[in-house]
Amino acid sequence: MDAGEAPAEGRTGGTGWRTARAFGSLARGFWSGATARRAWFLTGSLAGCVLLGIAANVLIASWNRWFFDALEARRVAGLWQAAGLFPLIVVGTAAIQVGVILSRETIQVRWREWLTGALVDRWLAHDRFYRLTLGERGSNPEYRIADDVRMAIDPLIDFAIGLLNASISGLTFIGILWSVGGGITLGPAWIPAYMVAAALLYGSLASAATLWIGRTLPRRVAEKNEAEARFRFALTRLRENAEAVALLGGAEDERRAARLRLAELVERWRAVVWQSGRLTWIVNGNAVLVPVVPLLLATPKYLSGELSLGAVVQLAAAFVQVQMAIAWLVENWRALANWLASARRVVELAEALEALASTTPLAPARSARPGPLLEIEDLRLTDERGRTILIVPALGLEAGEQLLLVGPSGSGKSTLARAVAGLWPWGAGRLRLAAEARCVVVPSRPYLPLGSLRAALLYPADGPPPAPARIEEVLARCGLAHLLPRLDEVERWDRLLAAGELQRLGIARAILRAPDLVLLDEAVGALDPPAAAELLAALRRELPGVAILTLAQRADLAPLHDRELQLEPGPDGAVLRPLPGRPRADLVRPLPRPLPARGAA
Repeated sequence: MDAGEAPAEGRTGGTGWRTARAFGSLARGFWSGATARRAWFLTGSLAGCVLLGIAANVLIASWNRWFFDALEARRVAGLWQAAGLFPLIVVGTAAIQVGVILSRETIQVRWREWLTGALVDRWLAHDRFYRLTLGERGSNPEYRIADDVRMAIDPLIDFAIGLLNASISGLTFIGILWSVGGGITLGPAWIPAYMVAAALLYGSLASAATLWIGRTLPRRVAEKNEAEARFRFALTRLRENAEAVALLGGAEDERRAARLRLAELVERWRAVVWQSGRLTWIVNGNAVLVPVVPLLLATPKYLSGELSLGAVVQLAAAFVQVQMAIAWLVENWRALANWLASARRVVELAEALEALASTTPLAPARSARPGPLLEIEDLRLTDERGRTILIVPALGLEAGEQLLLVGPSGSGKSTLARAVAGLWPWGAGRLRLAAEARCVVVPSRPYLPLGSLRAALLYPADGPPPAPARIEEVLARCGLAHLLPRLDEVERWDRLLAAGELQRLGIARAILRAPDLVLLDEAVGALDPPAAAELLAALRRELPGVAILTLAQRADLAPLHDRELQLEPGPDGAVLRPLPGRPRADLVRPLPRPLPARGAA
């Protein structure tokens, strides 16, 4: 499975009941804390409107009996009275439904706002948004936060309304069947409350048949949703790498891959369609039969004069309402399956973030004692499965020193940068960074947020901004004077600027932040040697006391640094060693004292 795809069904989600419980534990915080008062007010308003709606249905059933009894008896005055009351019933019912819609959609919006905010806060806290990309769980978090939260919350409110409505309506209209229908004599036997018994028996049989036929629908829907996520991710990845694919002429390969994923999606969709088709036999047949069954059951008592026409109409309406209550779960079986799939994806993300919360990154310890700005000893960085990526026996970097670390692609240079920045979660060893020392990592392709070029230069806004004259001076020193007139233009600068311009912008941003340690991770690889030398010289001039650790594949940057080391790949990970032909004492300075354990001062 590609990185960023949704995990396969059942991989972490478990049973539907477990998913429902986990989602409940995650989302119920809306009804406590700062949002509790609003949440309970909206919940009470919604429940009150639903109960009023049930009362309106009972009133309509009573009105039907009144109207048809007056019609059967040809009581003109009674008909006029019923007709005069009916507009009030219509207006009252409409007002109740408006209240239901407003309270329902408001609680859906507010609940989604709370849960989305909670997930975003967890995702962004302690760099989990980045650390999540290193592992294999909680993939595609942006889709889960933006869409799956909505698809897990909106139906849940509808389910709650439907369940409350079904429960209260069922009990209420069973009472009507009991009191109006009474009993019936069949031969020598007397059957009390025969309409109630018939309604319960009919509803149970229809529901059992529907559940039996649709028992695999939740699994089919979940599989279809997983295929949707994989197909969407493949198209998104193609869009993000459109230029590289076009330059390689890979459109045909991408078309074949997209068709294969589409075929998988269609196959899973067809399974859902066929399952839904089998359910339609029961659901649609039942919809046609339900209104007729109570009329047939009430006909003998109507013909014998025990029931009026109005009573028959009232019984038929009550019978239908009872069937709707009994069949509520069955009729929402497919919606429940869709909800379960979305809730599972939200729960998986929350569990992945929770797992990251218990994983401590290999962050450098802070110490105020005298010594090098950065010290590393016996550092072994591994991947999630424990395989060694990089070994650093000993390394010290003084303030104002410029160190070059050379290694081929895949030798672990970026992993070392992440460890120094406190982002890498797997490994062991000792790292120490001087207290209050600020570290800035400049990657090979700097991130530029949406907005103006000035905002990109000042990202992240973690302090008072430098003076405009300082910004212009630094841009000019970094070879970007041609962009000065466009500082306040809002563009997609990450697309408009060439690779070399982006790297110059990354160095300029580091200068404006004025750190104590700058870690350049292939940060000048897109520039030719003279341009790279000029840019590094500008960095040193603008920040004369800064320590610079340059990670690069090119050894031609060596004259620009005080010392050089190399990462030598091996079967058990890359190892930091002196460059051939250089005396070791000149390259790896021995550490004067033991380093503290990770996390110690």
